[in-house]
Amino acid sequence: MVIEKLTDRFENLFRYDTFILVGLLMTIGTLAKLLGFWNISSDWFWLLAGIGLTVEGTISMIKQRRFDQKFKIVDRNGNELNKNKL
Repeated sequence: MVIEKLTDRFENLFRYDTFILVGLLMTIGTLAKLLGFWNISSDWFWLLAGIGLTVEGTISMIKQRRFDQKFKIVDRNGNELNKNKL
């Protein structure tokens, strides 16, 4: 119950639009630096990259858990496979 509520909160926070926003910030920031509008440290770029990777990983994890709850993996004989063996 608690895990489901936390998952719902993470899902609402880390959606694809957040990932797109981080990507746009990285693109605009890098372009502005290359054109000489800003002189920002590359540490800010890597901070945004880390946030983007965290968001992408969270989205993938949530979708994989939903998939695992919805479907089960079976072999050709119909025997359910243990997820730990995959």
